[in-house]
Amino acid sequence: MTEQLRDIRELTGDTDAYRDELFRRWTGLLSYRYIGRKHSSMNIGDVDDTVVIRRDMRNEAGGIMVAPLAISSPEGCQTDMVAVPNPVIASVQIVDPGYDVDRVEIVDSGNVHQGRTMGYGRCKIVDADNPERVIAFNEGQGAIIGIPPEGLDKMDVSGTELVIEDSTDLPPLWQAFGASKRADGHWVLPPLSVELASPDAALHIGPQHVVLETAAIDLAAAAAGTRKVQVVSWHVMFMSRGKIGPFRVEGTAHTGTTGRVGVRMLLHDEGNADKPVTSAAAIFDVVG
Repeated sequence: MTEQLRDIRELTGDTDAYRDELFRRWTGLLSYRYIGRKHSSMNIGDVDDTVVIRRDMRNEAGGIMVAPLAISSPEGCQTDMVAVPNPVIASVQIVDPGYDVDRVEIVDSGNVHQGRTMGYGRCKIVDADNPERVIAFNEGQGAIIGIPPEGLDKMDVSGTELVIEDSTDLPPLWQAFGASKRADGHWVLPPLSVELASPDAALHIGPQHVVLETAAIDLAAAAAGTRKVQVVSWHVMFMSRGKIGPFRVEGTAHTGTTGRVGVRMLLHDEGNADKPVTSAAAIFDVVG
C-alpha cells in the first residue's frame, strides 16, 4: 500500500474532518476523473451527464468497452453526501456497440426502490447526439454501510479535474488504472492506493470493471481465435470489500453453439488470504 488508507466511517463524529477526508478521497479517486464522468450530486457546477468516447474506451472490434459504461453509471447506490455506499451488483446490457458514437449520455438515472439498507437503480445510456439511439441498459444494487454526519455540501473540485485528450498515444485503460499481466498469465491490480480506493478504504468499482473486462477479452479472444469481440452482457457481484491487494483475476471461457463466448471470473485479494471479493460473468459476440 502506498499510504495508509483510513475508512471514512471512522470520522462520522467530526463533520469537518469527514468533509476534508471526503474531498481528498473524491478528488484522488481515478475512476470518474479518468473516464470523464461528472457528478452533479457531488460537485458544484453545471449538470453534465455526458461522457466523451475516446479511442482508449473502444475494444479492438471498434465497439465501446463495457467498463467505461459501467463506471459512468453506478446505479443502486446512494450519493456519498447522504450515505457511505457499497455496490453489490452491476449489470450492463449493451444494445448497440456504438461504433460511430462520439459521446454517450446517462439518462433516467436513479433508484427505483430504496430500502433501509439496500437500493435498486437503473438507467439508460444513449447516444448524446441522437438520444433515441440506445447504447446500453444498466441496473445496479447497492448497500448503505454507514451514514455521514450532517452538514456536508457539494464540493468545488475545480483544479482537480483530469483533461484526457483523445489521441493515438493514449495508453490502454488497463495501463492507466495500474493493471498488468503477470508472468504467470494472470491480470492483476496493484495493492490498494488512494487512486483506486473508495472512501471506505476498499477497492473501487472502476478499476475492477477495467481489469475484469481486460482479462475477459483475453479469455474470449483465445477461445474465439480473434480479438474482435464485443461484450453484450456484463454482470458483476461485489461480494466483499477488497482491502489490501494485489488483486488477481481468475477466469475461464466457454464457446456456445451460436458462436458467442461466455467468460466467468473471480477477483481475489491476494493480500487478504487470497479471498475472492468479486464475481463477474460476460457474454461476447464475435464480430470479426
